[in-house]
Amino acid sequence: MSQVHHQKIASELNINEKQVATTVALLDNDATVPFIARYRKEATGSLDEVQITQIRDRIAQLRELDKRREAILKSIREQEKLTPELEKKILAAETLAELEDLYLPYKPKRRTRATIAREKGLEPLANLIFTQDSKTNPNQEAEKFINEEKGVKNSEEALAGARDIIAEKINEDQNARGSIRELFWNKGTFKSKVIPGKEDEAQKYRDYFNWEESIQKAPSHRILAIRRAEKEMVLTLDVSPEEEDAWFLLEKEFVKGRNDSSEQIQQTIKDAYKRLLRPSIETEIRLKAKKMADEEAIQVFAKNLRELLLAPALGQKRVLAIDPAFRTGCKVVCLNEQGKLLHHEVIFPDKRATQATETLKYLCETHQIEAIAIGNGTASRETDDFVKGIDLPNKPAIVMVNESGASVYSASEVARDELGEYDLTVRGAVSIGRRLMDPLAELVKIDPKAIGVGQYQHDVDQNQLKQGLDDIVVSCVNAVGVEVNTASKQLLTYVSGLGPQLAQNIVNYRNEKGAFKSRKELKKVSRLGDKAFEQAAGFLRIHKADNPLDTSAVHPESYPIVEQMAKDLNCSVGDLMQNETLRKQIKLQQYQTETVGLPTLQDILEELAKPGRDPREAFELFEFTEGIKEIEDVRVGMVLKGVITNVTNFGAFVDLGVHVNGLIHISNMSHQFISNPADVVKVHQKVDATVIEVDVERKRIGLSLVGMPQEKTKAKKEAKPKNQNQQKPKNFKPKSKPKKQREPEGDLQSKLQALKDKFK
Repeated sequence: MSQVHHQKIASELNINEKQVATTVALLDNDATVPFIARYRKEATGSLDEVQITQIRDRIAQLRELDKRREAILKSIREQEKLTPELEKKILAAETLAELEDLYLPYKPKRRTRATIAREKGLEPLANLIFTQDSKTNPNQEAEKFINEEKGVKNSEEALAGARDIIAEKINEDQNARGSIRELFWNKGTFKSKVIPGKEDEAQKYRDYFNWEESIQKAPSHRILAIRRAEKEMVLTLDVSPEEEDAWFLLEKEFVKGRNDSSEQIQQTIKDAYKRLLRPSIETEIRLKAKKMADEEAIQVFAKNLRELLLAPALGQKRVLAIDPAFRTGCKVVCLNEQGKLLHHEVIFPDKRATQATETLKYLCETHQIEAIAIGNGTASRETDDFVKGIDLPNKPAIVMVNESGASVYSASEVARDELGEYDLTVRGAVSIGRRLMDPLAELVKIDPKAIGVGQYQHDVDQNQLKQGLDDIVVSCVNAVGVEVNTASKQLLTYVSGLGPQLAQNIVNYRNEKGAFKSRKELKKVSRLGDKAFEQAAGFLRIHKADNPLDTSAVHPESYPIVEQMAKDLNCSVGDLMQNETLRKQIKLQQYQTETVGLPTLQDILEELAKPGRDPREAFELFEFTEGIKEIEDVRVGMVLKGVITNVTNFGAFVDLGVHVNGLIHISNMSHQFISNPADVVKVHQKVDATVIEVDVERKRIGLSLVGMPQEKTKAKKEAKPKNQNQQKPKNFKPKSKPKKQREPEGDLQSKLQALKDKFK
């Protein structure tokens, strides 16, 4: 079966079968996606992380399908009903729906109306009617099955029982189920209505009070919103095509003539559809639509999370972080270059401004502060203005930091392990400061669902969501690399091949023995064997290591290649990394082997040029629009500076520094039509947005990237210039306004005289 699966996946992903087989073998041998993508390019034909992840997920699906197939075959064999033809169909089934359709007639089921009818001995009558022989008179035949002992009192009861048996047969027919399933998907609609009396409770769903949309075209966020409203019991949701279309398909399949028996079949079809087929297929389609909506929502979440995790890092600087709160005081912490807490304090800028000013001056001077991080919560703009108004020593950069999830971190077990002796407010401020220094290192400590960049994240499949988000975190951590001597346990956990236990063992070793001096020393860590070392080593960095390659992403298995390059050029490895002229003399073809090809050699050369390079963009200072601090300050027509905080299928949310995120609807992102906001904006992007709507009462701000609505309309018109060279059709005559006929002068004079006479 493996080869069949490899062929199928190769066809779906448009790659060759060998690439799939090799990747599956590596995955089965516990290789991680980042490791395969980075260090096994020759084996996979340079597949990227996305393709490798697709192979991993698809082979898992196909193997689960095989398990279900075996279970079904075993069940039918035990019933002694497995025919060669049925077995062939089961082995050929490519989807779970096909498998379940084939198994349905043999699936153990509770006592049904058809079961009761069979117990009454009515199956022969059902079979006779189902043949639709024109010579058969159903009413006359039904009289033969009257049996009061079995509960059949008259011919009508006999016919009703026969129809129940036929209805179950129609429901269990593979072709019928396939046709109705296709009808539901292709022509079905979602229809939602508000439950009478729940109008006030359902106000946030008022757009869906009387909503109808094609199942195929309904976007992810609408499907998830409707399902949530249905779960909250404020809306009803119907999922179905037109009944007449379903009846037509079933009649085409089962009605074989125009006689009394055929009329019984027609009557049965409506019952079979309404009572059996429709509920069953509707459940399937609901689940299918939900699954697709989940996948889309998770993709949106994952893309946002990647942008957030890979946001520019300030780097190792001495930071003073402030968690604003005027009423209870601003929590202030000072951190060294590694993020270690040096001091914490509370200041009151509104009540004790002079004291707060002197305190900040003293802390900046004493701890040689290079940057100040201010959380973007309540009173953040006021705090920002206050700090900027002080002539601080060393002129530190002042940065507003998104604090989403900081409170979640402060109450977490991770925070208790790191800062157990301090209260929650201090922990939150520390998190804000560290987030400025290295967003990735700090955000991995927080459940991604709490970071605030998702779309209906609590409504999607939680296992699937966790897998998708974990993949992104792992990808980002390994793309950036981890300094093994300063990384937290949480950050190390996401390194390829490690996990929580080995991460903790590395921290324990570091605490007991001191800093690691080489990658080789990692092998001394408890339970970190050859396999884990192979997977992890290339992603771990050791600053100021004796071997300069230990600071790079060159894998230890490739050290001999680099050493040979240096030997051939009669220089040291360090010289090779520092001297571009030497690197240009390297002829990569000389170092190719059966297992090491040009892709890996090219990676090595790039890494020698920029050892341990950080793929993140350079850090840039950003300031919100001056003088705009609250939603009451915002006016329609203003152009405000903002930062994208979340991208969804329907638009993007923007932090404007007024404690209320503005929304750029997808229709206001471009003069051209776009289907996906992510094609235009991304999380953490800086934008200049025009305010097109302000609703202070509901705390809503509408924004546009293309100006005011009238400007947008004008731009659309200008984008479609008229074709000046357009040919006029033959015999073209321009329309002219009909000339107004002038009345004869004599008639006009007579009318005037008549009017004079009238008013005398």
